[in-house]
Amino acid sequence: MTGKNAIGFSLSSKSERTFQTFNPITGDLNPTHFFEATIEEVDAALVLAQEAFLQLKKISLEKRASFLLEIANEIAKLDDELIQMYCLESGLSEQRALTERSRTIFQLNSFSKEIINGDWIKASIDEADAATFPPKPDLRKMMVGLGPVVVFGASNFPLAYSTAGGDTASAFAAGCPVIVKSHPMHAGTGELVAEAISRAAKKTEMPDGVFSNLNAQGFEIGQYLVQHPGVQAVGFTGSLKGGRALFDLANQREFPIPVFAEMGSVNPIVILPQILSEDLDLISSQITTSITNDAGQFCTKPGVIVISRSASSDEFVNELKKKVVKQISLPMLNSAIFDRFEERKKEVLSSNFLSFSESDLLIENNIGRQTVVVVDAKQYLKQHLLQQEVFGPLSIVVLCDDLIQLNSIVDSFEGQLTISFFGTDSEMLANKNLVQIASRKAGRVIFNGVPTGVTVCPSMNHGGPYPATTDARFTAVGIDSMQRFLRPVTFQNCHQEMLPIELKDKNSLRIPRRINGEWTRRDVHKKA
Repeated sequence: MTGKNAIGFSLSSKSERTFQTFNPITGDLNPTHFFEATIEEVDAALVLAQEAFLQLKKISLEKRASFLLEIANEIAKLDDELIQMYCLESGLSEQRALTERSRTIFQLNSFSKEIINGDWIKASIDEADAATFPPKPDLRKMMVGLGPVVVFGASNFPLAYSTAGGDTASAFAAGCPVIVKSHPMHAGTGELVAEAISRAAKKTEMPDGVFSNLNAQGFEIGQYLVQHPGVQAVGFTGSLKGGRALFDLANQREFPIPVFAEMGSVNPIVILPQILSEDLDLISSQITTSITNDAGQFCTKPGVIVISRSASSDEFVNELKKKVVKQISLPMLNSAIFDRFEERKKEVLSSNFLSFSESDLLIENNIGRQTVVVVDAKQYLKQHLLQQEVFGPLSIVVLCDDLIQLNSIVDSFEGQLTISFFGTDSEMLANKNLVQIASRKAGRVIFNGVPTGVTVCPSMNHGGPYPATTDARFTAVGIDSMQRFLRPVTFQNCHQEMLPIELKDKNSLRIPRRINGEWTRRDVHKKA
């Protein structure tokens, strides 16, 4: 550990201000002192990034793909050193660290394959036709990178949503340099991964400035980055307050830029009466795990559970309370998150609720006590604070008098990452309107399953209408997430030698998806 900022391939420590990371389990500060980035260092990183962006345009897609593969290899080589640092700074388990490392490596490999595949280019050729009136020009369209991207490390995913996480990998895949604003609570993990990226960049002959890693404990550096004219897009995973602040800053610029922020979501679960009577124990067990896993510190943790009063509803509520409070209480990621959890829990418990249960185990500092609060549907609709995310092991059960009231609750939801339904086939068919409402409100609609667990694959959508994200048109997970950092460009009557190779002719290795308005099969043209 050097504690220094990575400005391209160079290390820098010009500030006298330093900070330390925190061990959530022991409550002790970790030994390394990390140097706060200065404005001068940020400017230097952006100058390099802008130069690197111009050079990346000339680098082949094969070489760009090998860069991502090599990052994955270098992260794997870190082995136990990375796992130990991850656990030391996050308080999360070794198994969680191993799982997240595997996911990070898988994401990098997936984007590497997608770069070579070429479908992301969305290439289209319309050849010149002098016989039309007016004459049709030669038009060739493709997607190109936006430019330097700033990525903010996420507190709850030190690997998969941070230094070399999905935002960084997708930006690299799109041909964009990345400046990471490392999360201050896992700066050591970030430094190890940043070193791995730099080694990979040198091995694959990427330009200096393709990646930089900046340390900062306060908000000033993040704000300066978002407002810097050299930055062309932002990736963020965190709170609604933080994401909205960055979004507003980006839109106040002379030339606004997109901010792709994943923010607050309560991920409601709706349980219909018939299935509750049939699978009460299984459903309560699945939801309990989803609420309490890793102290409920997931963006897809179910924060609201909606059920109709029935013969089984009281039994379900009692069973859920019992199971949730009996789970082992775990440390939260840092003291700031713990304090915010306690603050939000007090706000919820100051409302008009029917009952609540809370873990009564002897709790050490920084450990969130898992809690279930039960409220009446009418009170839930009246109190907006109950409809907002509580980041941590707390969930609210909303009791509805009937299915009509249940429909009203679902219709009241703000934008969500997920909405889940538990119901028999006959119940779901009889309540199709619920699914239609949910598809307007959420980016992922789940049947007879819990929202935690986001599979990384092309069909996954991890996004949703505001306030879940700032742009519901995009996903933050899977190969399609690189579309966030791309834009279309059309070349009209352009000399063939000036065109990117993907658009030169019909039989290029990466075949246009559309030629003269007709969709093509890539395999046919590859053989040609």
